[in-house]
Amino acid sequence: MARAQAKKLKSLAEIKPRDPLARFLAADGKAIFASRPAQSRGRLHPENASKTRGDFERDRDRIIHSSAFRRLKFKTQVFVYHEGDHYRTRLSHSIEVAQVARSLARLLHCDEDLAETCALAHDLGHTPFAHVGEDALKECMEPYGGFDHNDQTLRVVTKLERKYPNFDGLNLSWESLEGLVKHNGPVYKRGQKKPKLEITLSELSKQMDLLLHTYASVEAQAAGIADDIAYNSHDLDDGLQAGLFTVDDLEQVEWVAEIIHAKRKAYPDIESYTLAQETVREVMGTYIIDVLAETKRRIAGLDPKDTDDIRHAGGMVVGMSEKQKKNDRHLRDFLWANFYRHHEVSRVRRKVFAVVQDLFNVFMKHRRCLPGEVMKQIENVPKGWKREDWQARTVADYIASMTDRLALLEHKDLFDAYQVMR
Repeated sequence: MARAQAKKLKSLAEIKPRDPLARFLAADGKAIFASRPAQSRGRLHPENASKTRGDFERDRDRIIHSSAFRRLKFKTQVFVYHEGDHYRTRLSHSIEVAQVARSLARLLHCDEDLAETCALAHDLGHTPFAHVGEDALKECMEPYGGFDHNDQTLRVVTKLERKYPNFDGLNLSWESLEGLVKHNGPVYKRGQKKPKLEITLSELSKQMDLLLHTYASVEAQAAGIADDIAYNSHDLDDGLQAGLFTVDDLEQVEWVAEIIHAKRKAYPDIESYTLAQETVREVMGTYIIDVLAETKRRIAGLDPKDTDDIRHAGGMVVGMSEKQKKNDRHLRDFLWANFYRHHEVSRVRRKVFAVVQDLFNVFMKHRRCLPGEVMKQIENVPKGWKREDWQARTVADYIASMTDRLALLEHKDLFDAYQVMR
């Protein structure tokens, strides 16, 4: 019987398509181009190794236990927190991104912990009220050095989290920081004029060389594209749940229409809610399968010998095929027209844009309206900073850290005249 089972397994192996990455596997089961914690380039502040965890596991755990990560629970993607309990928040989005990133890393024989770390941390610098909050804060900060949520994420993990006696920030490994900075590609390409860097990246670059002209690791790239996949898929789900568009409306997107028609054929009596869930699930699966196949094709063509070959490749190795890029544009066009610019969403966007700008202006003009610890920080102007620039940066840090709920409560306290009657 055992012999028959072995024969069956052998026959299955013969008909299973050969993994094009098989020739890149090392003795430890990982690809030769994968990141390995034992080969990490270290941390800004040297630390003793953990007795139970690798460096990338340790980074992931520090992110999960950070205050900034917990606050993502009440920072929303598109809808403001009070509009419903079932819509995505930055926290649920980050978990979904991490799940996709880990899956891709596993299938590419790379380090799942590093991919998960980059995914879980990628939104730590986001403001309240999703991208509209960032747009409002960016406008306020234009005279004071600007604001960017990616740079704010770097600021959170290198400065603003204060949990350790020997350093500010989380003291993440070089590979995790590289992933946060370059998950969407190099900051600039070799031979190009070096651009003016965002404030935190500029400061960090003087302390640590993150090879800003190169691409990031496969794991970081997997986290970057996982963000896009999760974003599109769950915005479909949230838009359908909110009733801003229907499954029938989705048939405007040709490749999604094919999925819908196939599901209706397979399940003639399917209910509309279940059909929506099946469609969203299939959309996400389509993205993942395409990215996996295209990435394997690119890696096989590159023939990397180590992680640095990935960094010095002429482009991203993790990505969508040209066909899926076209499909992606069509879906994004649909979401822009029917979701992000829907009149109900736009009405809320206008209100919360004003909330962020009102808070910034009042905190700049009336510092005593700020909490005591923030006022104390404003008074402690670092060397090389202009006082007004430092005040603006500290106010921006405070507002960016707010949840949707806290920002609305602060605004009510400061601008609702009836509040003085409490």
